[in-house]
Amino acid sequence: MVLIRIEDEDGHVGWGDAFAYFCLEAVKAAVDHMIAPFVTMARIDDVTAWNLEVQKKLHLFGRYGITLFALSGVDIALWDLKSKRQGVPLWHLLGASAPAHRPAYASLVRYGDRGLVAEQCKRALDLGYRHIKLHEIAPEVIKHAREVIGPDISLMIDANCAWSMQETIGLRETFRACNALWVEEPVFPPDDYQSMAEIERAGIPVGTGENASTAFDFRRIINAVTYPQPSMTKVGGISEFAQVLAACERSGKIAMPHTPYFGPGYFATLAMMPLMSEKTLVEFLFVEPVAWLAATPLPTTGVVSASHSVGIGFEPDHDVIGRYAAHA
Repeated sequence: MVLIRIEDEDGHVGWGDAFAYFCLEAVKAAVDHMIAPFVTMARIDDVTAWNLEVQKKLHLFGRYGITLFALSGVDIALWDLKSKRQGVPLWHLLGASAPAHRPAYASLVRYGDRGLVAEQCKRALDLGYRHIKLHEIAPEVIKHAREVIGPDISLMIDANCAWSMQETIGLRETFRACNALWVEEPVFPPDDYQSMAEIERAGIPVGTGENASTAFDFRRIINAVTYPQPSMTKVGGISEFAQVLAACERSGKIAMPHTPYFGPGYFATLAMMPLMSEKTLVEFLFVEPVAWLAATPLPTTGVVSASHSVGIGFEPDHDVIGRYAAHA
């Protein structure tokens, strides 16, 4: 991740993170040279309006990808800063009267091995999870996972764009036999919403949205699939994420946020749970990091709760940052 710190003249600090994976240098450069000039020495009272204005000024560089990743991280930090300046949690600033909790699902990585999948499914069940997502694409592995977890646990399948529309529809009986709650990102490219709408018409519920940015793009997603999946560190930060949640509510769709990360983006997602449907499931990446970047609210018996702390609730462990930071 690219961790972002913004400090105001009174010493308040806001934290955000921008999605990066293997493009850390590029995202950091975008933050430093494209987004930061719109923040430095500026008075930003309306973060959502600021976000839109920056989008207008930078649209030449793309409405998805590194530009929006950088904007997402700075937007999160600005909302965190605004909440801290007012001395309230983010959820309070957004109009909620109390923090919320939601069911979490164990999001397994792709193992491609029946034994490993079974082992991790059992481990998730032992920890109290009632919802499990696979990243498997082999039908026999998917079916075996269902056998292991039994009929009463929700099962989701994330293909990471592995199939064509025809291949996905051809797997319909596998999905039905496994009672898949949704099939996530079945086709490439991930913005082929027309094909996903066809898959929906074939009776397969689809989830998508982790590779989409802005509430404008989510208009097409909401019309095409059952489960829109905004990702805090990609969609445009808290400003755009909130608009996606509102659009889902107006359309009667349940947002299922994409949250396979542990930094400020995860904390911000949890802080926004009061704005989500009570049927929302929150993704928890089912791995154990070498070190935790902060004291992190983890699911307990399959349920995750937002922090009562001011801002998004993220206060980093500076020793961990010191050990693992690639750049200052």
